[in-house]
Amino acid sequence: MQIILLERIEKLGSIGDVVTVKDGYARNFLLPNKKALRANEANRKVFEANRAKIEADNAARRTDAQAEAGNVEGKEVVLIRASSNAGQLYGSVSVRDIVDALVEQGAKVTKSMVVLERPIKTIGISTVKVALHPEVSVTVKVNVARSPDEAALQSQGVDVIDAMFDTEVGGFTEEYDPNAEPGEIPADLLEERAEGTEA
Repeated sequence: MQIILLERIEKLGSIGDVVTVKDGYARNFLLPNKKALRANEANRKVFEANRAKIEADNAARRTDAQAEAGNVEGKEVVLIRASSNAGQLYGSVSVRDIVDALVEQGAKVTKSMVVLERPIKTIGISTVKVALHPEVSVTVKVNVARSPDEAALQSQGVDVIDAMFDTEVGGFTEEYDPNAEPGEIPADLLEERAEGTEA
C-alpha cells in the first residue's frame, strides 16, 4: 500500500514522503495512529494544503521533546527482582516497569516511547532507548538487581553473578588418596578412630 507520511518514521522516511508499506502495517498501525494517509489524489491535495501546519506542529513537538530529553537522558532506574543463583529472573522486566520507574523520577514518558528490543530476563545493567519524538531519542540505564546493595555494586561496574561465584567457598571437602582402593577407609582415619575408642 502506498502512503504519505505525516511524521518521520525510522527506516521509512520523513514528513511528506510517499512510501510503500505492507497493507497490515498501514491498516493496523500507521493509519489508526494518524502517522500516515493513504496515497491518493484527494489525500495528496489535503496534505499539500496542510503541509505548513503539519510541519509547524512537528517542529513544536520536537522542541518540547528536546527540552524533556535533558530530564531523561542518562537516567538510571533500579528495579529489584527475584532471580535464580545464575542471574535468571523469575519473570521479566517489561516496558511498563521501566516507564513506571522513570515517571517516579519525574520523567514524562509513555509506553510507546520506550524501545525495548526484547524483555530483560537477567540481572545486570541494560541500556534502553527512549524515543521522545521520532527525531529525538535518548538512552537510559536499567539496573536490575536482587537487592539495593547489589544494584549499588552493579552501578560501580561489578558483575555480581561472577563475584558471587568467585567468593563462594564449598563446605565439606573429602581428602583424596589416589592409592586407596574403592570403599577403603584412609589409614589416618582408622588411627583417629582407634585413638577415640582407647580413650
